[in-house]
Amino acid sequence: MQTIRPAKLVLEDGTVFAGSAVGAPGVAAGEACFTTAMAGYEEAASDPSYMAQVLAFSYPLVGNYGIDSSRLESGGVCAEAIVMRKARPAWSQWLEAQGVVALENVDTRKLVRTIRDGGVLRCALGEATEEELYARALAEPPIDGRPLGRAVGTQQPYRLGAGPRVTVLDLGTKRSIPMRLAACGLEVVVVPGDCGPDAILETGPRAVLVSNGPGDPAVFEGPIQAVRELLGQVPVFGICLGHQILGLALGLETFKLPFGHRGANHPVRDLKTGRVLVTVQNHGFAVADPDGGAVEVTHVSLNDGTVEGFAGDGFATVQFHPEAAPGPLDALPFFELIAGTCRSAPTFALS
Repeated sequence: MQTIRPAKLVLEDGTVFAGSAVGAPGVAAGEACFTTAMAGYEEAASDPSYMAQVLAFSYPLVGNYGIDSSRLESGGVCAEAIVMRKARPAWSQWLEAQGVVALENVDTRKLVRTIRDGGVLRCALGEATEEELYARALAEPPIDGRPLGRAVGTQQPYRLGAGPRVTVLDLGTKRSIPMRLAACGLEVVVVPGDCGPDAILETGPRAVLVSNGPGDPAVFEGPIQAVRELLGQVPVFGICLGHQILGLALGLETFKLPFGHRGANHPVRDLKTGRVLVTVQNHGFAVADPDGGAVEVTHVSLNDGTVEGFAGDGFATVQFHPEAAPGPLDALPFFELIAGTCRSAPTFALS
């Protein structure tokens, strides 16, 4: 019989949630957020975009179909901790083996409503007293304006696939993004996120894709400047954080959403076709409406009207995740747009 390990989650406003520890022992802290996805728990937990966040699943039973390491979107769990209403034993045991603090028997419905009503909050959770957890939550630095200290993304360039070349600037890419590009008939060169524009152009790309990743886009001064210098020299695309980086490089502003968009059922309207896409999303920041100029808004959220994509001469972005890992495949044509651009664009050679 499994031993019950009482644990708690404490928000920075002092709200306490009782639960049971099912992961690794200890205490974890981060910004509390939630996903509405009903599947894809392996992909969500291993998404680098969840770095510095405590991920709560709104779906009440997590771990229904076991563990398949081929579904992981990175080398391991990137979320600081996992919170659930109920967890299947194999999933809990896997989280424990991964060294991840995880709670079940938490009133996740109340937790989600608290975040939706009051916005994201820092929290701490684990097998400790309420006082210790509250102090740990208050000590956690906010994500806003914070350079995240733990490196994500590749440290060495690598490549996959064959065909016209696209270079991915890796700010914390999900593994499925380069795989989708390769499946479109492209050679994909993935380079570290701190690569400068000359190093990127030396790879000879026909297009550049700026990937997803964690944190406040405004602190990515290096990638913003790199993209600013690449624009006009080579077609540039962006996904999620990459969409925000391109926005900042073009002189637009970004802002933090009250509780972010995270899940696999977010409706987005394609303004060119009028079609509504059901999309996968995981972001806490958004790009402000450009209100004219050289940037054309191409997609908007039907939940809150925020910008979900824009385009212009030599660039195009989406805020959502077209790779759909997991989720609906409505947005896959974005990869075909990149592939078509690479097939028709000349190879860039740095002079």
